[in-house]
Amino acid sequence: MDMPVAGLLKQHLIDPEICIRCNTCEATCPVGAITHDDRNYVVMADKCNFCMACIAPCPTGSIDNWRTVVQVRAYSVQDQLGWDELPAELGNDELAQQMAEAGIVGEAAVLPPAEAPVSAATAEATPGAAAPFNSAAWGATLPPWSAAHAYTNLYGPKAAEKSVTATVTGNVRVTQVGTEYDTHHIVLDFGAMPFPVLEGQSIGIVPPGVDANGRPHHPRQYSIASPRNGERPGYNNASLTVKRVLEDHQGRPVRGVASNYLCDLQVGDTVQVIGPFGTSFLMPNHPRSHIVMICTGTGSAPMRAMTEWRRRLRQSGKFEGGKLMLFFGARTKEELPYFGPLQNLPKDFIDINFAFSRTPGAPKRYVQDLMRERAADLATLLADPQAHFYVCGLKAMEEGVVLALRDVATQAGLDWEAVGATLKREGRLHLETY
Repeated sequence: MDMPVAGLLKQHLIDPEICIRCNTCEATCPVGAITHDDRNYVVMADKCNFCMACIAPCPTGSIDNWRTVVQVRAYSVQDQLGWDELPAELGNDELAQQMAEAGIVGEAAVLPPAEAPVSAATAEATPGAAAPFNSAAWGATLPPWSAAHAYTNLYGPKAAEKSVTATVTGNVRVTQVGTEYDTHHIVLDFGAMPFPVLEGQSIGIVPPGVDANGRPHHPRQYSIASPRNGERPGYNNASLTVKRVLEDHQGRPVRGVASNYLCDLQVGDTVQVIGPFGTSFLMPNHPRSHIVMICTGTGSAPMRAMTEWRRRLRQSGKFEGGKLMLFFGARTKEELPYFGPLQNLPKDFIDINFAFSRTPGAPKRYVQDLMRERAADLATLLADPQAHFYVCGLKAMEEGVVLALRDVATQAGLDWEAVGATLKREGRLHLETY
């Protein structure tokens, strides 16, 4: 009996019109099937195993796109990198013609996406060997049970309103002048246009002008640094934490398009904004919940939002004792955003732990080092169903932080496999790294 010919493929694609280039998909993919250039994120057809691990974490839904293609004519990486929009779905006649041209005969079978996700550990494991540790596998894709409802994609390429115009009402440097780490706190006012955001959500900024190929710049994603009722309570505004990018991860000179545009804005200037985005990296609403925040650099933005919302609740008398614990890392204290204001927060309100890796005359210390020093406190929180953990910053920090949590659990006699699975299932461990 002849077997059906697997001539067709349900190819996984990313919509370049909606994608905000946040790197979530590439960071999440357990088999390295996603790559990018300076414009588009794309899926490699020969590597994708349809495990669906990247679908839920995507803040825009751009990752959840599929096209039926003749397998030997699947869209290449180079094809996808050049797209400004997804190609149209091929009709049956076009598919049949392409199959005939490719010499495919017999009964064609479409290779569909897998029915169920494959875990990162399973996907990377080799027979007879232990699976390598994959920190992304432990990140929750569900919000805490008590999180407020998040509105998303109200403005954007495929929304009724393509973007909303915001006016700059503040732009203040929040790192010490004279350091290389030039970080700004930028306040945007949306006027009469509704733009509801929650702590942990992000927005897309659309830089003006075109790139080297004459195409409009794509949006860049920035986390909201203000609480749900605005940077200034009672006003329709929000704030961002933006670092001026002057070099790439290899230290080569480069001028970040959006970061330099934002850092150079003056009060009264206008900005095009899309979003908001994000439905999982949200703070719990129940007042007795504990929040552990672990961040570096501009990863402090969502942590500032959560802290400020808790501070306002405390002032209003609605705060019922949930703990706030912060692990914040930077090269030096001069390069740490919001260092001064953090020093003024009451010690009985937030437990702050600073890690500096480039302080002259002092040993290098990272957030995971401080976490191990506070192992007893963290172990108690890991075992507490009211505790939630948030990690935000450069991708390089993620593995060290999750390994530190695993070590803390293990040293306390807890089973990390069980604890980690519970944190993920209950929306209590959130990873947002880039």
